[in-house]
Amino acid sequence: MKLSFVFPGQGSQSIGMMKGYSDLPIVKDTFTEASDILHEDFWAMVNNGPPDSLNLTTNTQPLMLMSGIAVYRAWKNLGGPNPAFIAGHSLGEYTALVVSGAMTYEDALSIVRFRGEVMQQAVPEGIGKMAAILGLEDDVIRTICNEVTKNSEKESLEPANFNSPGQVVIAGHKNAVLQGIKLAKEKGAKMAVLLPMSVPSHCSLMAPAATKMKQKLEMIALQAPSIPVIHNADVKQHKNSVDIKAILVKQLCIPVRWTDTINTLTTEGVTHIAECGPGKILTGLNRRINKNLQNIALTDTNALRQTVSILV
Repeated sequence: MKLSFVFPGQGSQSIGMMKGYSDLPIVKDTFTEASDILHEDFWAMVNNGPPDSLNLTTNTQPLMLMSGIAVYRAWKNLGGPNPAFIAGHSLGEYTALVVSGAMTYEDALSIVRFRGEVMQQAVPEGIGKMAAILGLEDDVIRTICNEVTKNSEKESLEPANFNSPGQVVIAGHKNAVLQGIKLAKEKGAKMAVLLPMSVPSHCSLMAPAATKMKQKLEMIALQAPSIPVIHNADVKQHKNSVDIKAILVKQLCIPVRWTDTINTLTTEGVTHIAECGPGKILTGLNRRINKNLQNIALTDTNALRQTVSILV
């Protein structure tokens, strides 16, 4: 048995998402620590909302970081073993880096809040969009994006997330995304829908945010990870500070290669993958990527205890 942990990113948040762990004091303590650092009551926000606050990018990003760290701390507190590898989906990569020891929790909280701010600033609301396309091959999606961009003078469309076979997210200017949806349906997509996200992540429109993130990351000290982290952007491990910072900057502007990430974990001998955080979004994707993997969603205290008892 070889275990990997994966950490969810933006999109997995919901009001009450931490209630399943409310009997574990270490979970609330992790939120309290973050609230003291960022000067905002995130425990109240995650339990009571309002939804607009929870879904604001500058809040969602630190919320998902602290939720992943809280569940991982609970896992360790219950006697769970260290994973052999870790990865995170987009924003979740920062959670993975904290767990690996490469980045402190305090620094990560500051960075992801800043990341949310500069991403929102990079593209004014209403200018960019993202859409999920189901049922088409990756190369067909690439062709659609190239065709839309080629036929537009100033607007761009790019693949943003290769989430699983037959599930790809596209991002770019709003009109280009709408045109991409139209073409995808014409080419036989099972579904092609806009996502409720105002920020077009993982595409070239994030270049201004990437520039600011580079400057921010230069101020942060990183260590070599004690647990290997597979990064989204190039599906590789990085062991020194310069390379880790470079890939975090690059991550903003190029696709999340989640399918390749899970397949790489498999080639490394991983047999069990646990989604460490609220929700089951990554678990669903992972099952579609590789049916031979044992996928576990650590969605509440009961799931944590059961998984620890099985794996220890």
